[in-house]
Amino acid sequence: MAATAAATGGGKATVPKSGAISKGYNFASTWEQNAPLTEQQQAAIVALSHVVADRPFPPKLAREKVAGFENSLSISTKHSIGEDSGAIEAVLVNTNQFYKWFTDLEAAMKSETEEKYQHYVRTLTERIQTCDTILNQVDETLELFNELQLQHQAVATKTKTLHDACDRLLLEKQKLIEFAESLRVKLNYFDELENVATSFYSPSMNVAHENFLPLLKRLDDCISYVENNPQYAECNVYLVKFRQLQSRALAMIRSHVLSVLKNSSSQVLAALKNSAGNKASVSEGVEASAIYVRFKAAANELKPVLEEIESRKPRKEYVQMLMECHKIYCEQRLLLVRGIVHQRISEFTKKEALPSLTRSGCAYLMQVCQLEHQLFDHFFPLSSEDVSSLAPLIDPLCTYLYDTLRPKLIHEANLDILCELVDILKVEVLAEQVSRRGESLAGLRPTFERILADVHERLTFRARTHIRDEIANYIPLDEDLDYPAKLEQLAEIKSETSSSVQSPDVSKTWYPPLEKTISCLSKLYRCLEPAVFTGLAQEAVEVCSLSIQKATKQIAKRSSAMDGQLFLIKFLLILREQIAPFDIEFSVTHKELDFSHLLEHLRRILRGQASLFDWSRSTSLARTLSPRVLESQIDAKKELEKSLKATCEEFIMSVTKLVVDPMLSFATKVTAVKVALSSGSLKNQESAISKPLKDQAFATPEKVAELVHKVGSAIQQELPRVMTKMKLYLQNPATRAILFKPIKTNIVEAHVQVQSLLKSEYSPEDIQSVVDTISIQDLQAQLDSLM
Repeated sequence: MAATAAATGGGKATVPKSGAISKGYNFASTWEQNAPLTEQQQAAIVALSHVVADRPFPPKLAREKVAGFENSLSISTKHSIGEDSGAIEAVLVNTNQFYKWFTDLEAAMKSETEEKYQHYVRTLTERIQTCDTILNQVDETLELFNELQLQHQAVATKTKTLHDACDRLLLEKQKLIEFAESLRVKLNYFDELENVATSFYSPSMNVAHENFLPLLKRLDDCISYVENNPQYAECNVYLVKFRQLQSRALAMIRSHVLSVLKNSSSQVLAALKNSAGNKASVSEGVEASAIYVRFKAAANELKPVLEEIESRKPRKEYVQMLMECHKIYCEQRLLLVRGIVHQRISEFTKKEALPSLTRSGCAYLMQVCQLEHQLFDHFFPLSSEDVSSLAPLIDPLCTYLYDTLRPKLIHEANLDILCELVDILKVEVLAEQVSRRGESLAGLRPTFERILADVHERLTFRARTHIRDEIANYIPLDEDLDYPAKLEQLAEIKSETSSSVQSPDVSKTWYPPLEKTISCLSKLYRCLEPAVFTGLAQEAVEVCSLSIQKATKQIAKRSSAMDGQLFLIKFLLILREQIAPFDIEFSVTHKELDFSHLLEHLRRILRGQASLFDWSRSTSLARTLSPRVLESQIDAKKELEKSLKATCEEFIMSVTKLVVDPMLSFATKVTAVKVALSSGSLKNQESAISKPLKDQAFATPEKVAELVHKVGSAIQQELPRVMTKMKLYLQNPATRAILFKPIKTNIVEAHVQVQSLLKSEYSPEDIQSVVDTISIQDLQAQLDSLM
């Protein structure tokens, strides 16, 4: 056992205890991390581990069999060691033999067991040594790998440095190439000077040459570049030379445009001359064909050049050049068109009146302007929107029409013709034609507006003259003041005329100044500006009202005061009614300077109470001599209402006095007596006035009956005459009712007052026997029947 233990101990002692196992584990772990197995490989390892899990007994171990016999112990052991095999059979008789046998058997078993484990130990030791050797080799390999990695890093670093250096060199090369290219491009602008100069100074170079416009564009680019980069050396010198070439090129263009337009004009004039032959004039169709179609075809070669100039319009040189081309074009077109336009307008002047001449002249000028605008748009499409471009051509044509119309306008005195001219220019020409066609006729608008302003001025002047001569200073004829006979004749004519025959114009029966005022205002309302019309309307209404009032006084002398009053009421009502539709204020504000306060200041200065040169005080020279501005507003409509109201009140009072004047006088005397009695001034005096009222001389029952009879007679005789006159002058029943209502009220009040006096001062017997009064209800019914 001791030997076995020693052997075992010796066997254990031989197991190496170096760090190979731990290194092997670390290597395996690192290997597993750096080189992981796939799922298929892991499955194969698991299957292999299951196969080697059940390890068989070593082939050197023999099977042992023990057999027992009856009354004795028989043990049979078969053990195979090495390559030989044998059997030990023994018969145990006593205990000693058994112990001996058992001791031998135990020794043999231990010997066999130790040999097996020693064999394992040796095998494991060899495997460990092999593993240590492998680990050492792996460590060496790792060290080689580490060294190789360090070398690789060094090589990679050097390679990256080399690559960066190459990239930097490539970038520098690219920059140098770009710089060289940029320098070459910049130098090209300066190098172009010689090429462009050679081309422009070549004898064969002209505007029609195919290389002219590209060279001009290149020259403009060079000028723009040099202008934008003044920091370059000698840029000013090059800029001057480039501009010289540009000036030469633009001069060539100008000469070319002028030459082509002149040739085209010559061709058109020759064609017109051939077409005319021996005729005095050419038809409009031949004119249009020659002037526009032929000119357009002859000058069509200018279109590319002119479009090129328009495309460079932002540059000031080309703006000036384009303006010169516009001027040349307009001059040549004016040479062709002027004579024909003058001829046509002259023909209109000879044949037509002023309104027709204005309409025909404006229409013809609009036609010419539209055709010229279309032709101009063909050559200058980008400049056609600018109205001023065609001004050198259109303005002279418009001036000729203006010069033709203005003398006729100045001498025209007829308001109807002037109003018709306003309607033609304002509605037909400006509103319908010029505004509708837009920019093609925009050049004519200033001239047409100028003509319209002249017509407005002339119309305003003639309207003021008409108001002054025909209204304010109107001298009425006898037939104009023959009232009421004139109204009676008119009533007879209306009664004799059947309803099927059209009645005469009512305005013809008006007083002439009124008819002229309303007619004048009706014509001017749509023709003049509101501010101008307001002033004229205020003046016309004012002088018309004064003219009617003057006529009223004459009618009152010729006929009666009542006829004058009704005449004034009638025509003031008509005037108020006729001016109502005009949507204006019939008021004007007059401003005037007032120097009335200067007299007192001058007196104070002369007395030495104020200084003339004391600028610090309110009495200084500047403030002293400053006039006051006085404003006064005159409202003709309010003045008309005031005059109408005053006339109606005067008429009402006159009719009231005509009918109930005795009653009014009686009431006045009674009131005077009562006042005298109540004052007590006659207490101590016995006179006739202190008697009772019925005993007074003017208030006896007979006198009262007489005045009641007079009033009754006036109601039955005078008042119907008044109503007849009212119906004659005032045809509107509502107007008569409004005017008669206060008259009726006054008459009724006079009767009520007298009847109340009778009841209070007279006995019932006196009233019944002497005074025959009418009841208030009967009186009102009688008055109502007169309406």
